[in-house]
Amino acid sequence: MKLTLIGAGPGDPELITLKGVKALQKAKVVLYDSLAHPSLLDHCPTDCVKILVGKRFGKTSCGQDDINNLIVACANQYGEVVRLKGGDSFVFGRGYEEIVFAQQHGIESEIIPGISSSYAVPALAGIPLTSRGVSESFWVITGTTKSHALSKDVYLAAQSTATVIILMGLHKLDEIVGIYASLDKMDEPIAIIQNGSMQNQKVVTGKISNIEPLAKLSEIGSPAIIVIGQVAALPDLSFDQVQAMIKQEEFQVK
Repeated sequence: MKLTLIGAGPGDPELITLKGVKALQKAKVVLYDSLAHPSLLDHCPTDCVKILVGKRFGKTSCGQDDINNLIVACANQYGEVVRLKGGDSFVFGRGYEEIVFAQQHGIESEIIPGISSSYAVPALAGIPLTSRGVSESFWVITGTTKSHALSKDVYLAAQSTATVIILMGLHKLDEIVGIYASLDKMDEPIAIIQNGSMQNQKVVTGKISNIEPLAKLSEIGSPAIIVIGQVAALPDLSFDQVQAMIKQEEFQVK
């Protein structure tokens, strides 16, 4: 028996890996998430069984325990099962939990990584997570922990000069703004990207001081990624402005 865990990528169906497509082409049964583009299922054989087990904030069609049990049941019935998950299964995808559960039931696993939305979505919006003289590191943080609270790491990350990427955090925007405000970072650039990599992608940019009214005005919603840091302002700057920013950062380092 075998479980194949496939990362579907950030949304655009063309951003799945070739290895992922090949695995779908010979799948007998696929358990797929809401964030996996539905057209990816077209790669599956016509007799493949396709089961939606998607989860979204505030809407759960299938709990994690149910998914784990379904993986085992399908592996027993079909001999193998494909699990198609949005982004990369090992970046806030609970993929490791599913692998461990399968192993406990005698099911071997294969992992096919996916392109994570944490870096792909900002890139497609023209935002580099690192850039010489602007940002030399980045944090990727969940906006919703197991207890449904905002991760405490956001406060730690906000104290650094790193780019901060927050996934599943739009409903915590007021808390995030409050953290940066408490650190006197009201002018810190911020971008919110909804439906990243898709044709209906929406981007809102601003500063910590005004992002809440801008987000409300634009009616931006989930799924969305939040990017905070100087790099979030780069797409809106001219070449001369970017060069001036780099020189200022280098001067401060000296």
